[in-house]
Amino acid sequence: MKRIVYALLATVSGLVLLFSYRTSLPEEAAAAAPADTTLTDARHIASAPRAASPSPSPSPSAASPSGSADTGGTGAAGATSRTGLSDGTFTGSAVNTRYGAVQVQITVSGGVITDVQTPAYPDHSSRDRQINQDALPQLISETLSAQSAQIDMVSGATYTSTGYLDSLQSAIDQASA
Repeated sequence: MKRIVYALLATVSGLVLLFSYRTSLPEEAAAAAPADTTLTDARHIASAPRAASPSPSPSPSAASPSGSADTGGTGAAGATSRTGLSDGTFTGSAVNTRYGAVQVQITVSGGVITDVQTPAYPDHSSRDRQINQDALPQLISETLSAQSAQIDMVSGATYTSTGYLDSLQSAIDQASA
């Protein structure tokens, strides 16, 4: 009989503790807590209309708006805008992943990323092509919305996403210099 009483008391105590646990902050504490706005602010920057579709580009180099190809990783430096990005076309470094290299090329106009191309991405097998056919447009769309490399990775395309983000950051660094 004692065991039953102890078991019931332990169960009731556990339930009281479980239901008294607060999973969120009170409104006063939430209002006083500083908000991390770096990612939110980056996502609200308006992007200019794109010149091309966000589909992956299998060509090793894409033409810049002036008609010349930029494959050396340097951009044609133009006026620097309020975002700190110079106008031109910038090619990020090729990042080797488990399934192949990923390389990103951005076009900046008016200090805003207006176009993103992927001159290199894994496409050796039908599975690579299938994964990247879905993942790259999502990554490109996120990049154009966020105007930075602070974007979400695509589930199921972890290696491509990691390589894309590293190459994108390299291109943005070049545009910032």
